[in-house]
Amino acid sequence: MRPTAPSSGADNPAAVLYGVRDLRLEQRPVPRPGPREVLIEIRSVGVCGSDVHYYEHGRIGDFVVAAPMILGHESSGVVRAGGSEVSRLAPGQRVALEPGVPCGHCLQCRSGRYNLCPDVRFFATPPVDGTLTRYVTLSEDYAHPLPAELSDDAGAMIEPLSVAIWANRKAGTAPGARVLVTGAGPIGVLCALVAQASGARSVTITDINATRLAMASDLGIETVAAARSLGGAADILLECTGVPSVVADGIGALQPAGTAVLVGMGAEAAQPLPVALIQARELTVTGTFRYANTYPAAIALAAAGRVPLDALIGARLTLGQSEEALQMGRTNPEVIKTIIRVTEDPHGSSGHHPIQGGAGRPGPR
Repeated sequence: MRPTAPSSGADNPAAVLYGVRDLRLEQRPVPRPGPREVLIEIRSVGVCGSDVHYYEHGRIGDFVVAAPMILGHESSGVVRAGGSEVSRLAPGQRVALEPGVPCGHCLQCRSGRYNLCPDVRFFATPPVDGTLTRYVTLSEDYAHPLPAELSDDAGAMIEPLSVAIWANRKAGTAPGARVLVTGAGPIGVLCALVAQASGARSVTITDINATRLAMASDLGIETVAAARSLGGAADILLECTGVPSVVADGIGALQPAGTAVLVGMGAEAAQPLPVALIQARELTVTGTFRYANTYPAAIALAAAGRVPLDALIGARLTLGQSEEALQMGRTNPEVIKTIIRVTEDPHGSSGHHPIQGGAGRPGPR
């Protein structure tokens, strides 16, 4: 591909985190793609819980924002230029950005578990800058073409959809399974929708937020107020809260030989588990860390209409409103997913909705 990158003086605004609740909009140089990289103009970025955690606390475990860092990793955009060895993508191609580029050489990478690569460079994980900026570069192998059926906003949501696909793969969700999902946030709802698409006999979701349960119900997911009310009726638990009491109740809802997949991350690095119950019922308990080789499946699933990604978006804001977007969970907890529009398609060909505030619950498209 012939490089035709914008000049280094081109407009490249970025939402940069300097410290706890210290987010600044500033100009950054336009990056230059390497030989096998593409330059991407970012269209849409989803607000993830990790972005909010860095904004609110300045760290997640051992990952500390020690220097100014651009937030954002759930992203879609348009290829604008590429390096001399790029062969798969061309300028104008809309893409979903897989945010973690592994080393490709370690044992985990060579075993196909590149999500566990110790040297992965993941957008918006200190010290790596993220995608809340107009231009970024990325290896072409991790820029996945988006079909016309998917909007730019849906393209940004391929990342959380990949989390849900990976969780269901770890659980072994198959036709006939009875699945319990704890937590009706974005990841929980997506886990439930993927379980349905995988042929589960029943999918039930729990949450303490009545509005989020109503949204899940509108999407055809059965809802209950608490996992303990199910007794031992589930084959699979997809735990998406990280709250110790909810984790314990969810595990208690599993029948013998059931599987619990711990997706949600709690505030504490360690928490108690009902070991006696796990032993007596011979339960399998495992965790998840991101995903591997899921983007093509996620894009195909969404493009086929099996998972209505746009229907989960409750707020769409501009890059200049990034701080408002990061605070949405506190100011309007009814919103399941917030999208930040970094740039707009001037031709309106990407299925974009107009910019809107945080209020209201959208219906399915």
